[in-house]
Amino acid sequence: MTNFRQADMAEATRLTREGRLAEAMAVLRGALGSGAPTPPQTGGEGAATPSSILDLAPPAPGTGGAWTWPGEAQRARAPQMPRRTRGKAGRGAPLPIPAGASFEERVFSSAAGSRPYKLYVPASAAGAKSLPVVVMLHGCTQSPDDFAAGTRMNAVAEEEGFLVVYPGQTRGANASLCWNWFNPADQERGRGEPSLIAGITRAVIAERGADAGRVYVAGLSAGGAKAAIMGATYPDLFAAIGVHSGLACGAARDVASAFSSMKNGAPASAGAGAGIPTIVFHGDRDKTVAPVNADQVADAARASARLQVTVETGQAQAGRRFTRTLHTDARDRVMLEQWVLHGAGHAWSGGSAEGSYTDPTGPDASRAMVRFFLAHERRD
Repeated sequence: MTNFRQADMAEATRLTREGRLAEAMAVLRGALGSGAPTPPQTGGEGAATPSSILDLAPPAPGTGGAWTWPGEAQRARAPQMPRRTRGKAGRGAPLPIPAGASFEERVFSSAAGSRPYKLYVPASAAGAKSLPVVVMLHGCTQSPDDFAAGTRMNAVAEEEGFLVVYPGQTRGANASLCWNWFNPADQERGRGEPSLIAGITRAVIAERGADAGRVYVAGLSAGGAKAAIMGATYPDLFAAIGVHSGLACGAARDVASAFSSMKNGAPASAGAGAGIPTIVFHGDRDKTVAPVNADQVADAARASARLQVTVETGQAQAGRRFTRTLHTDARDRVMLEQWVLHGAGHAWSGGSAEGSYTDPTGPDASRAMVRFFLAHERRD
């Protein structure tokens, strides 16, 4: 990036080391000029059967219409812009917890440091062993409670019977509560944030007697980028990943390249994420993380595998149109699923306005991810 002044870079580096990412990005945004993207703090993972692939409702015969996504029928509403302010949960109001369920805050510590996390145990599976685990990584400025409210993942856990883990970033690690996906030390196995998130996950597996072969990770924005990193660094822990509005593992190595990759995209590190089942959501009007990044996440997951490609178009009940591309192997397992959300910005598709950065008009990303996840099981 030859148009950065040396003084700008020095100041951004100093602020980043202090965990003051918002200020660092403001410095670089000024150096980039008016065309720079919105900084990350604004937004912020058994075999499948053919029936699990063809899960869209077909158009009526002779209408020439699109396939439709049925998951949101009970919550259909008039189209609205993605919510960009904190909902009730984001302001600190407690989430409603069904009788018999629990949503407790814990702290995990190791040689890499410590992080808080929240664990949701559904009432529908209280006391059960060998449950799947879904790890949810929030975006910048968000909290575990905010992300739980916006994604409604706890409600899906009640329906499907799995544990949900929400690791939380701290202001001491990043002033804007972003996961540090752009730091080399936080992109490696056994170090930094990957080590902490893996440690949290393993602690929950051990405590609850969860199924170590059905463990998944998903995230939004900076959390989506971190989910891609977790899939690349811990393929022996996670059976599948979900990346919503995120970036590929290794897309940046510092604050300057983070800005560049958010605006223009950047390929994944060689071999990063190759072969791990991946589901990707991204709005094609995202002004924070350019949509090309979704293609690069998909490219990393696909690598050199020979997969059959099927493309479908459809529309959510609440109005958002989408294109879904399925990549299946010789056994009809969907190994890569990519959703392009037409007209959508930087927000969790199908989420609740009770949380921040959600688009209630879109197909339900939470249920789609869980469906995809539970079709994959890792066995050593």
